[in-house]
Amino acid sequence: MGQKKDENTTKEEKKSESGLRYYLPTDVILHNKPNDIWVSFLGKVCNITPLVKEYKGRRELKPLLAYAGKDISHWFDKRTQDIKFVVHPVTGIKVPYCPHGPIPHVHPQVPSSTWQSIEGVMKPYDGLPWWKDKKYVIGLLSTSPRPVRIINTAIPQSHRHSLAWVAAEENLYQILQRLLPRNSHLTSYTFKFEGENLKMNKTLEENDVPDERLKFSQLGMRDNCYIPAIQLHYNDNLTK
Repeated sequence: MGQKKDENTTKEEKKSESGLRYYLPTDVILHNKPNDIWVSFLGKVCNITPLVKEYKGRRELKPLLAYAGKDISHWFDKRTQDIKFVVHPVTGIKVPYCPHGPIPHVHPQVPSSTWQSIEGVMKPYDGLPWWKDKKYVIGLLSTSPRPVRIINTAIPQSHRHSLAWVAAEENLYQILQRLLPRNSHLTSYTFKFEGENLKMNKTLEENDVPDERLKFSQLGMRDNCYIPAIQLHYNDNLTK
């Protein structure tokens, strides 16, 4: 009878353990304009559009605009989850590492007309910097994008095959949400692999849908010589 409620696809199961959805690098790169700008770093995806609007016209924006839609993990220290620090060649003190020029919330590295010491502030930025502010975090960056073939058995053979890239960390319900722009009636389908119904609250791997690209590469074969196929079977439950 299709995808049942008893699979316990709760709200908590629709997202990652942190409550955030997963994005692919190809999702992030689409947001590369000043009025719609995302970046990723240290496994997080951030929508920094409000920050860009706040700093409009200021030189601190140049590095962020240059890396719009890209990953900027090389600016940060994975261990401390903070910006990297280097020893300034002139002052001999540790300063933020800004390889592409100044960025928002970082003070000038040497005294200038805009420089001021702040009593009690040990690090050269004010309060909570944007890279530590959770209000900008909208999701997590997938570490394992994987391809999957989608076979819609309800449409003619010539049009039923398509290829989709999904996050290995996503459960089947999240994958369904990812594919909705292709087919708004997907909630009316049962997802199957090799004839077996898939559990929507589990990932592809947990459903025993293999990703064998690494194995193929190790054998000197093309990593896309076999891509698992998910069959979609229409339930005809008259959803709109």
